[in-house]
Amino acid sequence: MITDIDNAAKIAEFLLQIKAVKLQPKNPFTWSSGWKSPIYCDNRKTLSYPNVRTFVRQSYTQAILDRFGKPDLIAGVATGGIAQGVLVAQELGIPFIYVRSSAKGHGMMNKIEGDFQEDHNVVVVEDLISTGGSSLDAVNALREAGLNVKGVAAIFSYGFQKAVDAFEQAKCPHIVLSNYDILVEKALAQGAISKTDFKSLKEWRVAPDKWMQAAE
Repeated sequence: MITDIDNAAKIAEFLLQIKAVKLQPKNPFTWSSGWKSPIYCDNRKTLSYPNVRTFVRQSYTQAILDRFGKPDLIAGVATGGIAQGVLVAQELGIPFIYVRSSAKGHGMMNKIEGDFQEDHNVVVVEDLISTGGSSLDAVNALREAGLNVKGVAAIFSYGFQKAVDAFEQAKCPHIVLSNYDILVEKALAQGAISKTDFKSLKEWRVAPDKWMQAAE
């Protein structure tokens, strides 16, 4: 899933540096799902820092070429994957489309926005993979439209087994530029978290449901 370990460590360093990722095991966040989480990740912040944005764009592009080859077009997942996907498509010099979370409620009622042709190869760009649900919803929409989905590429993944299983079941390869395990190792090495925090963060990663109960 990780295509370049050195790059993954650098991406993790950037995410911590610009506070795109916040680690708060003693004061957990509440996700929309109701889960208690010691981490909050907002990869849209990478867009505000030109050097980080460039590094992420180049890393996406190289990872996609290495794993999938050059596709016919890039598809971003709304909303976090749209800007990232445009940057990657521009770098590759290929068309861009994006997939809505649900079909537009008026006009053409589109779920997929942009021009494309059936049987074209597409790589889906996402900013974050948690359970994999939104990414695979986009994959299904593209497949139903007659496109050949080569795989999904994301900046960051929590590495939940649920997501791994979902992608396998959908027969859709996915790659990430960095992940949770690499990030918390980097945070510990930098002194951003204590060893106690590190232990708690690792426990959440393995069993987020049980960690949630303990946190409550």
